[in-house]
Amino acid sequence: MKKIAVYPGSFDPITNGHVDIIKRGLRMFDELIVLVAYNPNKNSLFSVDERIEMIGEVIRDCKNVRVDSFKGLLVDYVKGAGASVILRGLRALSDFEYEFQLALINRRLNRDIETVFLMTGYKWFYTSSTIINEAASLGGSVKGLVPEIVFYKMQEKYRSNKEKS
Repeated sequence: MKKIAVYPGSFDPITNGHVDIIKRGLRMFDELIVLVAYNPNKNSLFSVDERIEMIGEVIRDCKNVRVDSFKGLLVDYVKGAGASVILRGLRALSDFEYEFQLALINRRLNRDIETVFLMTGYKWFYTSSTIINEAASLGGSVKGLVPEIVFYKMQEKYRSNKEKS
């Protein structure tokens, strides 16, 4: 039976840490769905469609990966996709506490779905989309922390935002 995992997140933007989790996840699962979440509580730099497009470009050479988006309960999406695993990356103890709570509620909502945690690669331990966005918005270089295409799209976005203000 094919083992399918769903890797959910906002991916605003996708970072090299996310890419690391995707590549390592592919060694564990037959198929991986990178799922872009709609989060109305976050002010996103990129639209969901822009994020899906960027992720597609970044992973175009990875076999058995697809990109999708969703609104609603994650466990409903996972079940509908024929998956049985939610893949999550962890960086620090603070991540674990939050992710542990999510895993427990997801387990309560659907006992057939498991959550698997992967520690991020040591090179990406300190990176997060939020920190990367903040640094870039203030003119800092995030080259090497995000895939090249994402770096250039961030530069365009912040340049465009400055011109509007």
